[in-house]
Amino acid sequence: MLIVSNLMAITWQQMVMWVIGALLIYLAVKKGMEPTLLLPMGFGAILVNLPFSGAIDQIYNGELEEGALDVLFRAGISNELFPLLLFIGIGAMIDFGPLLSNPKMLLFGAAAQFGIFFTLGLASLFGFELKDAASIGIIGAADGPTAIVVANFFKSNYIGAITVAAYSYMALVPIVQPPIIKLITTRKERLIRMPYAPESVSQRTKILFPIIVTIIAGVAAPRSVALIGFLMFGNLVRECGVLGSLSQTAQDVLANLVTLFLGITVATKMRAELFVTPETLLILCLGLLAFVFDTVGGVMFAKFLNLFSKNKINPMVGAAGISAFPMSARVIHRMGQQEDNQNFLLMHAIGANVSGQIASVIAGGMILSLVV
Repeated sequence: MLIVSNLMAITWQQMVMWVIGALLIYLAVKKGMEPTLLLPMGFGAILVNLPFSGAIDQIYNGELEEGALDVLFRAGISNELFPLLLFIGIGAMIDFGPLLSNPKMLLFGAAAQFGIFFTLGLASLFGFELKDAASIGIIGAADGPTAIVVANFFKSNYIGAITVAAYSYMALVPIVQPPIIKLITTRKERLIRMPYAPESVSQRTKILFPIIVTIIAGVAAPRSVALIGFLMFGNLVRECGVLGSLSQTAQDVLANLVTLFLGITVATKMRAELFVTPETLLILCLGLLAFVFDTVGGVMFAKFLNLFSKNKINPMVGAAGISAFPMSARVIHRMGQQEDNQNFLLMHAIGANVSGQIASVIAGGMILSLVV
């Protein structure tokens, strides 16, 4: 009788979430799309949408019984611990050498955040509260941890949809960016060559860079201190030269383990009653729009600079100013090679890409400071 009662309690919305969970697992296993995140997120979506699931908080006989996933959420996401730990791993992966060799690439990281603020305004026009609109806009940075931190800080009811959108579009960079870039550039522009003559960057410079960036960002946007600070701390561990084994651990073990826990924990906000709504579909559309306009903003800024620059910039490089590192840089390099197999844009694109990682975190901090 208990089994029959449980079966009768299943809603069509929960079954929809089972399908969504299965789709995320399929994309992770068969397509290799962000498997360390999408696989646990997909499985977690199934866990939390089983009737009377013991994985989430439930009321039994008038008493609250805590579910393991809700406990994890309170311990790791509501206090932003998991995303910040993940930033240490990401920082340890990043080599800022290409950016330090060509500092003007910082401009593209800033320009490619246009979609965030454009979509924030658009989401407000669609009726979302300002704090939810800000959380939706940050999807455009294609930076999952920042999206989670911002959405959680504002206690958004849509954190599940925002997280799925942010990480999905990050994984879909090779599919989404090329047609947009080709639409707004000419073949002549895509053929522009940018010779790369790297300047020697000393270890002292690489050590000072994360410290100085943290101080500047902290003064400009105090709310960004935790975000940018943990990212730069991870990079300092990488560049200091005395913590080699810890740097490798942060890049591999820490980043993958935290991402795994992050994915299954975020699933607590993928319950059918919160996720299967018209607002979720609208959020996915707005997130895609934010991502598109971030790409467009970077490309158009490069074209603007070319009006005044003697040494022309390949506008495709501007599209790498989003935070999806290193996928976007690889996409730009591949597109350059398709147009001209002797055109090597990788190092320029990486410089723009790592600047986008910094800029997206600062943009997130600015939103936290400006939206009250």
